[in-house]
Parts: sequence; structure tokens; C-alpha cells
Amino acid sequence: MKDLPILGPKDSGKGILIEMDAGYVSPKDRLNESILEGKKEIDYRNPFEFYAVLQKYGVPNRNGRVYPEKILKREADRYKNAIKKGLSTSELNHPESSLIDLDRVSHIITDVWWDGNILMGKLKLLTSPGFHESGIVSTKGDIAANLIRQGVTMGVSSRGVGSLKKIGEQNEVQDDFELICFDLVSSPSTPGAYLFGSPEERSMYEENLEEERKQKISDSGMGKSVDLMKKLSDYLNR
Repeated sequence: MKDLPILGPKDSGKGILIEMDAGYVSPKDRLNESILEGKKEIDYRNPFEFYAVLQKYGVPNRNGRVYPEKILKREADRYKNAIKKGLSTSELNHPESSLIDLDRVSHIITDVWWDGNILMGKLKLLTSPGFHESGIVSTKGDIAANLIRQGVTMGVSSRGVGSLKKIGEQNEVQDDFELICFDLVSSPSTPGAYLFGSPEERSMYEENLEEERKQKISDSGMGKSVDLMKKLSDYLNR
């Protein structure tokens, strides 16, 4: 059976709901010295286990989507059963499919819980003995672990199937939504959805989309003013 289409940030209807690469990450968050120092303290001989913000309900993400509380809590409860059965595997980067490809699996979610409107999670990278013993990279989990070892900040992004309904400037996820997994990405659409070593480190990765939006509006207005002045100058110099 042909797979469902992938819905982009501005699309509505039914399809695969991938929270795509946001395309923007605040430099002050990604290059924070305390974050980099924390990574240097990781013992790479031990299993790679991290915490992350997995999703949020009731607030728009960078793709302009909003997950209602009722729907996201329902899917989180279902996902807990997948964790118990060892079925909570996810991939390195989003594929263009609703299926989880075992050749691309990089990690497994081991726990999820709520902190207000934030769905928190714990995950373990599926690394090989060769990586821990000799640094040999042979699996997707090894690739992810090696990126982190080199100082790369990684994020988490959900993948699911369902419908979107346009409401104002946002797309609201509908009741037919089915959560599939949480993939590793470079720039998550959910604010602050990065990997960190302990729950207490979450505050170092918090992001404010409203501030970003205001800055973009300000930058856009400045660009228009410069363009208008250029046109006026060109006109006067004719």
C-alpha cells in the first residue's frame, strides 16, 4: 500500500505528521559554554542515556502546529505500552515514511512523563560493543553517539500519522492522530527539544518562539525600510 503523503508546515489534511527540521536554532543556546562543558564530562564507556523534551501541548511549534492536550495525552499513554513491550524504537533523522526501518534505528525511548504541558522522556542510544571498546562506528546509534562525543547538540522530533485542520494561522492536530516515534534531528520544531544529561539541565535549552517571531517581524520591517530607501534614492538620482 502506498504510504501517506508527508504534510509540510503549511499543509492541512491527512498524512504523515513529521515535525520537520526547524531551520533555525539560537546560537546562544547551541554554543552555551556550560552545555559544552557538560558534554565533556560524559563517560563514553557507559551506555549513552539522555533526557529530552519530546513534545508540548497547547502551544504552536516552529511548523505552526498545535497538539491539543487531550490528543497528546492519549497518545503518550499508548506510547507507554510500546515502551513496556520494547517497541519504542526511533531513527536517526526523519525518513519519508510512517514505518520504522530497523536498519535506521538509533535509539529507544525508555520512559515518558508529564511536567505541566511538556512531555518529557528518557532515551538510550543503541550503540555497539565495538564503539565502546574501540570507537568503531557501525550502527546509527554509533553515529549519534559519535556526533555527541564530538560536541554536536542533537534534538528530538516526533513522527506520526493524522490530519491537520487550519485554524487561523495555525494547523491543529486532529483526533485521528497516531504517534509513531521520536526521531533524532539537528533542529527540532518543538522549543527546547534537545538531548541533555539530567532533567535539571532542561533550563539551559529553553527557547522562546514568541521572541523569535518578534525578531523576525522586526528584521522584516527593517528590510522593507532599507528597500524603500533604496528605491527612493534610485528615483532621485535618475
